[in-house]
Order: sequence, then C-alpha cells, then structure tokens
Amino acid sequence: MYPFTYTKAADTRQAVNAGRRGGRYIAGGTTLVDLMRETVERPETLVDISGLPLSEVTVTERGGLRIGALVTMSEAAADRKVRTTFPVVSQALELSASAQLRNMATIGGNIMQRTRCTYFRDVTAACNKREPGSGCAAREGFNRTHAILGTSDACVATHPSDVAVAFAALEATVQLLGPDGGRSIPFADFLLQPGGTPSREQSLRKGELITAVEVPAYPRPLRSGYLKVRDRQSYEFALTSAAVALHISGGVIREAKVAAGGVGTVPWKLPAVEQHLVGERPSKSLWAAAAARAADGARPLEHNRFKVELLQRTVERQLRIVGGTK
Repeated sequence: MYPFTYTKAADTRQAVNAGRRGGRYIAGGTTLVDLMRETVERPETLVDISGLPLSEVTVTERGGLRIGALVTMSEAAADRKVRTTFPVVSQALELSASAQLRNMATIGGNIMQRTRCTYFRDVTAACNKREPGSGCAAREGFNRTHAILGTSDACVATHPSDVAVAFAALEATVQLLGPDGGRSIPFADFLLQPGGTPSREQSLRKGELITAVEVPAYPRPLRSGYLKVRDRQSYEFALTSAAVALHISGGVIREAKVAAGGVGTVPWKLPAVEQHLVGERPSKSLWAAAAARAADGARPLEHNRFKVELLQRTVERQLRIVGGTK
C-alpha cells in the first residue's frame, strides 16, 4: 500500500471541496481499501464521508424510494419500505457478498465498485482499465467470467454489483452533489460502457459526491424479484442474474422492467425483452419467447459462450417466478 493522507469531512460542502482537490471518497471502504492493498488504486488523499447525513431511506412524494448513499447494504435490505415496495432491491442486496461486508458497504460505494476481473487486479497483467493503452489480457486469456454484452476491443470486464442490476431494471436515478451544485442522472447514463476509454467508469464530474439513489414510483400491484446464478451458493459473483419487475392488471402485463447482471460491462437493460412482454398475457410460451431476446447483440469470447444460453434461461426462469405461469 502506498502512502496517503486522510481527512474526515464534517459536512457535504467540505467533502465536495476535498473531492475537487483530488481526494477520493471513502465510507465502508470494502472495495477501495482492497484495491489499495493490491496497489491497483493509489490515491494520494482519502476523504472519509461516513459521518455525513446521507443514511436515510425515505418515500418520495410520488411514492418512489430515495435511498441515501451511506445507507449500508444490510440496512437497505432490511428496511420495510424497500422490502414491501421493491423486493427486487432487497433480494439483490441479500444475495451480495457476506453478512459482514453488507454491514459495512454502502449503497453509494456498491454502485461505484470496480470490476473483479483478475487481470485488472493483477498489476503485472495488461489492463486498459487500470493502465490505459496497455491492452486487455482477458480477451486472449481465460475469460469464462467476463462480459458478452457491451464489450469493446479495449475491455471485456463485467460490472460486479447485484443491486446495480435492480436499479438499472427499475430505471433509478443517481443524485449527485458537486462544486456546481446538485444534479440527477439516469442510472443508465451513470455507469459507462468501456468503448475506447475503459478507465472512465462513471459519468461523475470532478469533486461530485453521490448523495442518494432514487427509484421512481410504479403502478401497483408491482411484482418484482432478483435471481442470481453463480458457481456456488454464497460469497460468489454472478455468472448471470436477472432483475424483473412486472405490473400486471386485468390479466395483462401493463409494464415490464428487466435487466441482467454478470454478462455486461455495465448492468444490462433488456428493452427487447420488455417490449415483447408489454400488452401480453402471462404464459410459459410468452416467458420463453421474451427471454429468447435476452442475449441480443451478445459477443461471447472463447470461454464464456455458455453465458448466452444461461442468460436466456435465467431471464425465462425469473419471468416465470415473478409473473407466474399457466
């Protein structure tokens, strides 16, 4: 670990000023400290924001949810408002990491976490995300766990967050505070696909601080849930996952929100699946036909071709679980 200075922000203004000067924000530290130990990250200054008043879960005026950036994963998962209005969020959180990590890690930190690609974390390997222009060892290396959607010649690393998949499906927004004031950005625009600049992972401006994630209100009843497929039952990242939310009224699907994890360089929204569902009546054949569109545009690598079918099967299964069958 390289030397660094440490400061604790007393309020959001102090935090933003420190961030504008190049400080890196830290709260739970469950990702950043690991990367510092491995010398992947080498920040000169850490800004501790753990004492800021960003730890509430509230219902918005229109009936959505606002989850403060410093709410821990375990707090959000256990919150009654989250569990009753958006089970897909609480389930995604409960299927993440270990209980100890969920007690420390925050919502803001979770969506900011960096990839678990082994080449990214190996400072001797070529990685454009860690060292721009050095190449991507994963493309020709062992790439079983890597992305099949949203990839580029420069990077094929997956985004590791589970709850980010739920937020992507629900079309959440990320609330930010920076030197120029506050702004709101759609979740789909917050996390960036690698393209030719994989080292730039979020659309944050210098000094900006995440203050909350807001999930919009949806018509009720809304059925939702999260399914995670992995090599072992716990403490493992997804090979594929599916976040599904359906509004079914009068026996017809009026609204469908679907996203996948473990397969994309960012949490992957599935508009083709959603479009196939809206206006239809739930049935086994509908779930299968919609899920067949889940891997549209996939570009599998040598060792992860299995993810195409696995993704389709995962989405179909979760549609069946959430929407029911006849």
